[in-house]
Amino acid sequence: MSEWMPSTRYPDPSIASLDKRFDKYRVMLTHVERLASGTLWGEGPVWFGDGRYLMWSDIPNNRMLRWDEETGATSVFRKPSNNANGNTRDRQGRLVTCEHLSRRVTRTEYDGSITVICDRFEGKRLNSPNDIVVKSDGAIWFTDPRFGILSNYEGEIAEPELPMNVYRVDGVTGAATVVADGINAPNGLCFTPDEKKIYIVESRSEPRRILVYDVTGDGGKIANGKILIDSGPQGTPDGMRCDIDGNLWCGWGMSAALDGVRVFTPQGEPIGHIALPERCANVCFGGAKRNRLFMAAAHSLYSLYVNTQGAPGG
Repeated sequence: MSEWMPSTRYPDPSIASLDKRFDKYRVMLTHVERLASGTLWGEGPVWFGDGRYLMWSDIPNNRMLRWDEETGATSVFRKPSNNANGNTRDRQGRLVTCEHLSRRVTRTEYDGSITVICDRFEGKRLNSPNDIVVKSDGAIWFTDPRFGILSNYEGEIAEPELPMNVYRVDGVTGAATVVADGINAPNGLCFTPDEKKIYIVESRSEPRRILVYDVTGDGGKIANGKILIDSGPQGTPDGMRCDIDGNLWCGWGMSAALDGVRVFTPQGEPIGHIALPERCANVCFGGAKRNRLFMAAAHSLYSLYVNTQGAPGG
């Protein structure tokens, strides 16, 4: 991506308000920064405020990378990573990771040891866990499409043993349950700030869609699913996170006009776009005030200061 250059103008022309409601979230005296490059497919950014660093996955290169805020240096955090994809932190601050090659979800303990959270359901191997969030009750929710078993590029070719489901692992008992089925390749997911709803990307529907469900009962079930966002003939939502106002910040792309991050209201209305020179897979909020949007794109890691904050748990 050597042809990319940051804007020297304020406001940065790569940040577009599609609706005047997005204006309040823009910081005029800032611009998109490229923090690192050299990945084959960047994914799963997660912020560690206590260490002032960001970690993200480079799936085909079978590694996880670390970018340090103080020095700006990028280093290898873990290699091999079992083709790690999505990452988040649990409510105790531990890293939780989806792994394609090993077809499992793991937790990295404080001492660096690895605990397997889930690798099977009803005795059958998972497909290739993709994206992951942890609810305030400690439950781990993750999607399990088949991308990692379709080739030897992001995992290893294998026959599926299970449908493509969304799972919940109880934070107390460790028991896994299916919370959503029948979704054509569930991908990115995140909760609304109040955790009363959950968003799930259906990444093999035509067009791709972002679904929304009510989180019901004791918070362990979902209901009343519906289409919130129809991405159109070229839109490709992938990973996403909510800000404290409930807006969805979604990795987007597949064309020069659409590559970047698309921002939607809680009602699914597009209000903003951050243009990048490559497709963005996933995002997270970080920095000292959680007002810095980190964008893991195909080959690079970008950031942008915004006038909002990431919702807790994202």
